[in-house]
Amino acid sequence: MCLRIRTSAPPMGRRGHRNPAMDRRLSNPPVPGAPVDFSFKCINSVEDVLLEEPRLGVRPLKRCENGKLLSQALRLNNNTLTDLKGFGETAEKLLSDPPQLRWIDLSFNDLSTIDSVLPKYRNLSVLNLHSNSIRQLSQVDKLAALPNLKSLTLHGNPIEGERGYRCYILSVLPQLKTLDFSAVTKQDRVTADVWRRMNMKPRRLRRNKDE
Repeated sequence: MCLRIRTSAPPMGRRGHRNPAMDRRLSNPPVPGAPVDFSFKCINSVEDVLLEEPRLGVRPLKRCENGKLLSQALRLNNNTLTDLKGFGETAEKLLSDPPQLRWIDLSFNDLSTIDSVLPKYRNLSVLNLHSNSIRQLSQVDKLAALPNLKSLTLHGNPIEGERGYRCYILSVLPQLKTLDFSAVTKQDRVTADVWRRMNMKPRRLRRNKDE
C-alpha cells in the first residue's frame, strides 16, 4: 500500500480558520506516474510481463513502498499476445491500484477477441486495440460496460471491413469522443442513430410476426 497521511481534520490556520492550500493538498490523490511501458518486448503471454523491466521514458516511473508501480496507464503494444489470460492477476502484482487504470494499449498484437477482463476496469478512458485479429463486430458489445470510455481504436482489425463498422461501434458506445484517432462528430452521431433505427426494424418486425 502507498503511504497515506491520516488526519482527523484539516490543519487550522490563524484564528481557527481552515488553510485552503492544505485542504487541497489533503483532498487531492497522489499524481500518477508515467505509463508502464512493455511495448516491443516480444511478449507472447501476459504473465511474462513480470519477467521484464518496463521501458524507461522521459518521465520517471513511480513506485509505492511495496515496490508496485503507481500508474494509470499500461502499454503492451507491439508484442505477440494472442489472449489476455492472467491479465487481472498480473495487474494486481504489477500496479499499486489496478482499478484506477485509465489507459490500456494493446495495439499491434494478435488478439482475436475483446477479452471479458477489460470491462472490469470501469475507469478505463482510452483503449487501443488497433492492428489485431478481431473478426466479429459483436465483440464490441462487451465494452458497453465501460461508462468512462472516451477513446477507442479498432482499425486494422478484420472487423474494419464490415458493413456499418463505424455506425455499429458508435451505436454500442455513444459516449465515445474519438474512434480510430478520429473525432466523433455531430453528424457521426446522427448517422449512427439512423443506422441503429434502420437495423432494429427487421428485428421488431420478426418478433411481432412470431407473436
